[in-house]
Amino acid sequence: MRPSTLRALNRAAELTRQNRLTEAMLIAEPVILTADPVEGEEIRRWLLDHVADFTGENHPDSKELP
Repeated sequence: MRPSTLRALNRAAELTRQNRLTEAMLIAEPVILTADPVEGEEIRRWLLDHVADFTGENHPDSKELP
């Protein structure tokens, strides 16, 4: 995966954790849509492996629900 793609995905995860989903989508969508099939598969695997990055689960900034 290109470094610029990885940066975009990491930034989108950060924004999602901050409840800024619209901004996250504006950053992630173009790199996902323009990826070739090989990079698209790498993105898919990365997203599956980093679900907690987006949800904030097990993240130092996440808060336990009561």
